[in-house]
Amino acid sequence: MKIIDTHHHLWDLENNRYPWLQTPIDHFAGDYSKIRRTYLISDLIADASEGPYELVKSVHVQAEWDHEGDPAGETAWLQGVADSPEANGLVSAIVGNADFFSPDVEGVLERHAAHANFRGIRQMLNHSQDNPGLNFIDRGDAMDDPAWRDGYRLLAKFGASFDLQIWPWQLEMAARLASDIPEVPIILNHTGMPYASVAAARRQWDAGMRALASTRNVSVKISALGMTDPDWTADDIRPWVEGTIEIFGVDRCMFASNFPVDSMTSDYTTIWAAYDEITSGLPDADRQKLFHDNAVRYYRL
Repeated sequence: MKIIDTHHHLWDLENNRYPWLQTPIDHFAGDYSKIRRTYLISDLIADASEGPYELVKSVHVQAEWDHEGDPAGETAWLQGVADSPEANGLVSAIVGNADFFSPDVEGVLERHAAHANFRGIRQMLNHSQDNPGLNFIDRGDAMDDPAWRDGYRLLAKFGASFDLQIWPWQLEMAARLASDIPEVPIILNHTGMPYASVAAARRQWDAGMRALASTRNVSVKISALGMTDPDWTADDIRPWVEGTIEIFGVDRCMFASNFPVDSMTSDYTTIWAAYDEITSGLPDADRQKLFHDNAVRYYRL
């Protein structure tokens, strides 16, 4: 099976700065010491080569390059990786970072857009009123902030999409954003990040996903479902995979590895084998969309 991995990371700790990897933080996923090491395109290719799935293209999502520097520097580095013979067609699309509160956000987007493989931006917006340990942004719920929205609207000027990373309780707010600014395509990250399997949390996730799916400019990446569970199985993640496909439809879903982050609990092939098993009852044409074709469409590959 030919696959496109729509969400992975690379990092070079010897030559670039990633503060969260080089200075440990209290990470919501727990002990992440295993991934605090350089991970290059050769490592991704090696991990992907161990199973029966042929990785033909990939989408690199920003890896929290030092926010004190120019975020477009990460895109420049990744474009060099993509252009190298070693990449073999991978890093086919690059999702960079920008702060939509920044007065220089238009200049940042211009510098990103100077690189051929640039496709969009991710600014992690995870925020919790009750648990500061779940906050990835210190400006609160940014999606309703008029100043943030002014920066966000600039994505349309550059033909760029937005990779949206939030918690389930933020999904309905995201639906307002998608509805109010339909000219910006949104790609929801990590299956909406279901944080707990209890019934109330599942209902909250389900309601939020349905609200977001009601807007037509949103697609979703199914990924990161085993990130906090070292003993996960295909049956553990099945309800979230099948639920997402049911809510958004086959035409708006894609699969991803979230490597090397998800290497904390799994190997590369096991993740894709789980998706393969869970979708084995679907028609071949639908599986082709989930594993390959939808990625081509939404990331303009």
